[in-house]
Amino acid sequence: MDLRQIQYFIALFEDGSVTRAAKRLNIVQPALSMQIAKLEDELHQQLFERNAHGMAPTAAGRLMYRLFLPIMRDLAHARQQLVQRDEVVTGHVSIGLIASVTESVLADALSRFHARYPHVEVTVADGYSATFIDWVTGGQLDAALINKPRARFSLDAQPLLDEEMVLVTSAEHGPELPHAIELAQLPELELVLPTKRHGLRGVLDTAAQHEDVLLAPRFEIDVLSTIVKLVESTHFATILPRIAVQRAVHRGSLRAYPILAPRIVRHIVCVSHPRRPLSAAADALVSIIADELRQVSSAPELDATLSTESGDASNDPPPALSSSNERGA
Repeated sequence: MDLRQIQYFIALFEDGSVTRAAKRLNIVQPALSMQIAKLEDELHQQLFERNAHGMAPTAAGRLMYRLFLPIMRDLAHARQQLVQRDEVVTGHVSIGLIASVTESVLADALSRFHARYPHVEVTVADGYSATFIDWVTGGQLDAALINKPRARFSLDAQPLLDEEMVLVTSAEHGPELPHAIELAQLPELELVLPTKRHGLRGVLDTAAQHEDVLLAPRFEIDVLSTIVKLVESTHFATILPRIAVQRAVHRGSLRAYPILAPRIVRHIVCVSHPRRPLSAAADALVSIIADELRQVSSAPELDATLSTESGDASNDPPPALSSSNERGA
């Protein structure tokens, strides 16, 4: 078994087609097939089965991919560190981003990154925090920006941003909402929230359980942009991080209200494998995304909106919420 055979195997596993893998590797198909056959003979294991859709990995093939992908990434990073010069950063970065980060700062961050590091290729995955932890652990991702989970995990976690979550309604929701909301009052609203698979829901549920509050949303949706659109056009309310709704609040289609007693804060961290240090390119990308997050979270537009909504009533207890029927829902 040599590095070339492993590279060929990984390409075929990921592409699922001899034709596509050979094109990706810039070799002829018979050469790829021959090397895979030699690898199977050496391991005494069938790694792929041909079917109507191409080449499907066997159980042995899937195990080999999980074992060797982190090794190949380590080798690529080691080579990159040896040949890289300070003035030229090259390579490939695979990073996972939770939706609130993707939708709020990714485009601007990638634009900045490409202007500074034009020779670096970037792959961005969108998904759940728990999935990203598995992918970073398994070597499929170099790093991931996630909501810090409650459970302990074995990855390195670099704190990036602590962000307040706010109650969000449409601009036409009605004047009867108090200037600031107590957590205990949230069940009186008709809510749309992320599902329990979502990292943000874990943050909300933890705070609610601590206060002995039961959150029973009418709708559960994991696509944050869909939640925002639904709230903009209906009487439903939601609870989301400030950065996820900042643009809509700024243009006037949403209102944001502070949540008090207690405040709900989510913690964004960058996770990476302790035995696979981030490359210079990956570290630079994470730094730029973190900087964009800090800029958006500290933008004055939303702070002014929240201040306007909360008025001068910070020393007064929030009034009781009206029922949904009283609001004409």
